[in-house]
Amino acid sequence: MRGKLLNYPRFLINNNFQILPHIFHIRPIKLNFGASYKAMQNAELRTVTVTRYITPLREGGSLPALTEADDDFKYVLKFKGAGHGVKALIAELLGSEIARALGFKVPELVYANLDEAFGRTEGDEEIQDLLQASKGLNLALHFLSGAINFDPVVTEVDEFEASKIVWLDAFITNVDRTYRNTNMLMWHKELWLIDHGASFYFHHSWTNVEEKAKTPFTFIKDHVLLPRASRMKEANEYAKKLITPEKIKEIVSLIPSEWLQWEDTDETEEEIKEVYSQFLTTRLSHSEIFIKEAENARKTLI
Repeated sequence: MRGKLLNYPRFLINNNFQILPHIFHIRPIKLNFGASYKAMQNAELRTVTVTRYITPLREGGSLPALTEADDDFKYVLKFKGAGHGVKALIAELLGSEIARALGFKVPELVYANLDEAFGRTEGDEEIQDLLQASKGLNLALHFLSGAINFDPVVTEVDEFEASKIVWLDAFITNVDRTYRNTNMLMWHKELWLIDHGASFYFHHSWTNVEEKAKTPFTFIKDHVLLPRASRMKEANEYAKKLITPEKIKEIVSLIPSEWLQWEDTDETEEEIKEVYSQFLTTRLSHSEIFIKEAENARKTLI
């Protein structure tokens, strides 16, 4: 039976290898990976309830975990009670969906509910505190079983593809795609992008947003794919056809109300969303600033 299901996208098959096309609120489509993936690009996020905590993933400082939900899928769960709280979840959501809009493969994101009673029997005190602090709505990525970390020594990325990824990370100010931690996976011989929670670091101070939107992003010098990114201007033209002010507002609108109850600002939910939209729109219209920075940084490497 397993062999007959290989043509179905992983996110339509549960852990018992049962096909579950009904879990997506999208129109019926032919079940091939390309069509299903394209449909997912336009779908709203599903909401699941976490039913089982499997194991912590201690690679990151925020203690994400492998979990199972009520749809029988496994997910990597990002907790709002960790480190940078809901802002890390917002960065993950926006960064991942912008990447998806650019045509990159990104694991399906879902809103993940943690019941108030969840985790009370957890023996590890640190994990129990994290679970209790994260009751309510969190964010999870579909678990890509069998995926391996991308290694630039083993896998060579096409120069245009590398340029597009560098453009993405410069655009969303993602500091965390380096040789030390590539935050890319190889799954079924294809490149997948993960972990965008370190993006949008401007929102940790929330001042001079327009000025910060026009910064060159000097951290791009540490990007793992920068040596291959020889086609930044082409990548910029490509990206601007897909990332428009309308698309930005569409993606920002996905931020749930529960993540916008900030104690350090008097701004309303809609005003906070507008700040994110304006940051991205301004950065998009001044993309030549971070393009030039990336090109100059690459010259020093080669």
